[in-house]
Amino acid sequence: MTGTMRAVAKVGARPGAEIIEAPIPTPGPGEVLVKVKVAAICGTDVHIYSWDQWAQSRINPPLIFGHEFCGTVVELGPGVKGAAVGDYVSVETHFTCGICRYCRTGRGHICEDVKIVGVDRDGCFAEYVTVPAENLWVWKTEVDPEIAAIQDPYGNAVHTALECDLVGKRVLITGVGPIGLAAILIAKAAGAFQVICTDVSAYRLNLACKLGADSAINVGEVDMKEAIMEATSGWGVDVILEMSGNESAINGGLACLAKGGEVSLLGIPSRRVTLDLADGVIFKGARLYGINGRKMFETWYQGQALIEKGLDLKSLITHRFDFTQMDQAMELMRTGQCGKIVIYPNGSDK
Repeated sequence: MTGTMRAVAKVGARPGAEIIEAPIPTPGPGEVLVKVKVAAICGTDVHIYSWDQWAQSRINPPLIFGHEFCGTVVELGPGVKGAAVGDYVSVETHFTCGICRYCRTGRGHICEDVKIVGVDRDGCFAEYVTVPAENLWVWKTEVDPEIAAIQDPYGNAVHTALECDLVGKRVLITGVGPIGLAAILIAKAAGAFQVICTDVSAYRLNLACKLGADSAINVGEVDMKEAIMEATSGWGVDVILEMSGNESAINGGLACLAKGGEVSLLGIPSRRVTLDLADGVIFKGARLYGINGRKMFETWYQGQALIEKGLDLKSLITHRFDFTQMDQAMELMRTGQCGKIVIYPNGSDK
């Protein structure tokens, strides 16, 4: 396919982004060209947009960013197998090397040489994007495009939650951004007895209650341990799904963890943290799991099964914009007064 397309790009080493006209990319060997239908904004995109310390150390402009999306395959590169023009797809956005020790032992989610679309190569804030065919998730059943576009963060929530035994358990979710909110639905579907959420955003805690949380605690206003112990009648929690990366939230959760408990750690701290390993972990016989992305493609099968059984992600999506409103969308993300934000390349039809 020839011609040009609109895209949102980081064109220089500075805050912000620009709408540009770029050549429609050509798929290389083993790749496909996807016409983007719906994209979504991730916290990583906000880092890139804001041009913070992480972005400065990781991103090499010019770059079309964005990595959460769905669309339709419109062109095949040489040697593509298992994909066809017209396929309606989401995409596993971690592109693995396939040859390192971890890839060869079925652990591609911790590949030594992983590349990420919208970070290491041009991404989906564009009308078209190229991706490896092996990373496609082809939808065989009907799914709302807005839901198909957020399978990346939803998959993170699935991986984090299902790493632990949730059946009949008291579950604490620390941090209720979109991934933490999705984890409420997953924990409930998996048979959790009680789901407690903590955050400092009244907006998101209110949304957590609407999604089925049994308790929503604003730890900016009350003592975290006291509130959780009261909510659990003094028992504490059996499982922690840590989504915040905040040192106080992590240690506050560990202080409430029952003996033999499990902790899934997805949130990325902005600096090194100090943990109470003796009383918080060792003497409790607790188990900690580090969560990185999605298991490929075990997590995808689990996530689709939950959706087909009725798990409804639609309430996670609170705002819709098009490319021309990217500045407004990014500023809203930075305030935290939102759930998931989706982006339409050619204007929202909602």
